[in-house]
Amino acid sequence: MGRTREFDEEKALDAAMQLFWEKGYEATSLSDLTSRMGIQRPSLYSAFGDKKELFEAALRKYTMSRAALVRTKLQSYSSVKEAFRHYFEGVVAEEYGENRNRGCFSINTIVELAPHDEKFEILTREHQMYLSVIFLETIERGIQSGELEISVNAKALSQSLIVSLIGLTVILKARPEQSFIDNTIEIILAQLKEAPAHGQ
Repeated sequence: MGRTREFDEEKALDAAMQLFWEKGYEATSLSDLTSRMGIQRPSLYSAFGDKKELFEAALRKYTMSRAALVRTKLQSYSSVKEAFRHYFEGVVAEEYGENRNRGCFSINTIVELAPHDEKFEILTREHQMYLSVIFLETIERGIQSGELEISVNAKALSQSLIVSLIGLTVILKARPEQSFIDNTIEIILAQLKEAPAHGQ
């Protein structure tokens, strides 16, 4: 009968996720990880495998929780255009907040690992697809309510907004002037064509 693990795996994984998110894969050492997770190396290897496997588990945890959070945020507003405005403005606010320069864990991984690691290319692409589906659901809700034109290509628009999101998140790391960001968000949101409400 195997020994019961003497630590909370979910809490340890969350700690690893936060550290990888802050420092990236290459800059995070095993010593950093064991210190932040509060466990010894044998326990880390036994529960999660090697550093790369732990990073993968952390990335999967992030993408699942992030997708759920994005869906909740976009569903919080009856107006689709208002929902997307608050979402994109929230992305900017997060980057300029306490956790500045941390960005999106998945997008950071696109930049650091996806170009030369097929596994992380696939994982980050999957996350983009998840978000695209959530954006698509939101846009279709706007079409059904009459807030967006029925002629809108919902799939193409959702994908364009994902590309805009990725570009915005990356450029925020360079700390551009606020007016640069404000103008960019206005152009991004201009993709959501206005339409008269039903009955008008």
